[in-house]
Amino acid sequence: MATRRAETSRESRRLLVEAASGLFAEKGYRQTTVADVADRSGISRGSIPWHFGDKEGLLLAVIEHTFLEMTQSFSERHPAGPDGLAELMEQAEAFARVPTTRLLVSLLADAVEPGSPIHHRYAELHATMRRIFTAWAAQPHVAVRLPDGATPEDFGLVTLSAAVGIYQQWRMAPEGVDLAHAFGALRLFLTAAVSPAGSR
Repeated sequence: MATRRAETSRESRRLLVEAASGLFAEKGYRQTTVADVADRSGISRGSIPWHFGDKEGLLLAVIEHTFLEMTQSFSERHPAGPDGLAELMEQAEAFARVPTTRLLVSLLADAVEPGSPIHHRYAELHATMRRIFTAWAAQPHVAVRLPDGATPEDFGLVTLSAAVGIYQQWRMAPEGVDLAHAFGALRLFLTAAVSPAGSR
């Protein structure tokens, strides 16, 4: 009986997080009510304080779930060789199209404050993504072709910054930014930066 109750509790929590993720991405955190989450999930409104304490606790659970999925996905991908950068750009574009990415970016201003409850999770996600890009640039056949004075760590930082910038511009003016083309162009620029002069 206890096991069944625990399973029911886990399923209720999963449904609430799933519903909140969609609503926060669609309507925004402030515009979404606890009643909205309960209605979409099919779980009683009283279950939210039971599982999460309050709406902010639910938001933290959504962020934790989203970050876990993203960091696991990036950590599992260590593409090498000449096609590795293309794979990384495809992965970055795919994440840009995930609805909850909109929520994560909208909360970025709060996340940069050291005292924010979500600061450390954002920092961890960014560090993971930088490590993946850095690892690609640190491969011997790539590192020897980095511009003078540039390091694989520089490559990771600049690549992540450019990818986030593309996403922000796409969100602000989707009619003026072709997401696939923009990430493709970023790949071409980065490839050119680490290619021998005669092969560009």
